[in-house]
Amino acid sequence: MQTGAILFDMDGTVLDTLDDLTAAVNAALQRFGRAGLSREQVRAYVGNGSRVLIERAFPDADAACVREILAWYKPYYNAHCCERTQPYPGILPLLTALRGAGLRLAVVSNKPDRTVRELSRRFFGGLIDLALGENEEGGVRRKPWPDMLVHAAARLDVGLADCLYVGDSEVDLATAAAAGVPCLSVTWGFRSREQLLAARAERLFDSPEELAAYLLK
Repeated sequence: MQTGAILFDMDGTVLDTLDDLTAAVNAALQRFGRAGLSREQVRAYVGNGSRVLIERAFPDADAACVREILAWYKPYYNAHCCERTQPYPGILPLLTALRGAGLRLAVVSNKPDRTVRELSRRFFGGLIDLALGENEEGGVRRKPWPDMLVHAAARLDVGLADCLYVGDSEVDLATAAAAGVPCLSVTWGFRSREQLLAARAERLFDSPEELAAYLLK
């Protein structure tokens, strides 16, 4: 396979966003009179976008209530999304090495498109060619629909057959399968090795250094 582009998931893959996500979810729970959640509970709830996260955090909320909570949660999270978020150790050297090898790089996420672009610009600067988030009105549905991978490849001017996708969850595995793209699963993120194997992950990596060695060999 001739690899032209590496497409990365964001949360749990290149950025450790869990503390800011947990704080924002608990702020919403407090705002709407509910008890808070632990970091590990929020870890289990993330991966399918803001709406599913709020539905899981507020299991008794009807559709109208979920919309109300989301209208409060999204701007709150956007205002506080960089307080404790950082790239995982080894990610910046990984991206630098891949760029040096001439590969095109993109980040795709179920976060809103604006948030994904802001986080990518803040933490990765010119290392990332494209940052793409959920934008259903613009025809980009959230994962596990394949839209983000399809759009990213097209905007990078690379065929899907020449892409690899890197993620940390069962959602990423399903997304890659839907797009017909090989998936490389990382174990330092929001899902354990055991959970990834249960989701039929075939290629697992325990560190960015191990992933770099594989991608650059």
